Amino acid sequence: MQVCKAMAFPKAMTIAALLTLLLLLYTAQATEMIDNNKVGRSLLQNNDIDCGSACDARCAETKRVKICKRACGTCCDRCHCVPPGTSGNEDTCPCYANMTTHGGKHKCP
Repeated sequence: MQVCKAMAFPKAMTIAALLTLLLLLYTAQATEMIDNNKVGRSLLQNNDIDCGSACDARCAETKRVKICKRACGTCCDRCHCVPPGTSGNEDTCPCYANMTTHGGKHKCP
């Protein structure tokens, strides 16, 4: 019986160490994700953005202006930023770039 008690303590310590390691990895990953969202923010990314003007500029060259402005406005309201230019430059606003529709397509123009 003493062999089992002697074996139980190292197993418990191993399990506790593994759980602690997993918790540390999870915390580090969450911190990295938060930091990555702060990198590359454009000057347009703040809570005081005028989404209407930003989306007017973003959708200036599209053929489907109303659809573009509606999608852009939704993305701007949620992300508080709109990438500069009429297309691309999505690296300046990761939230905007990563938002997708229910079908998995990019939501934001």
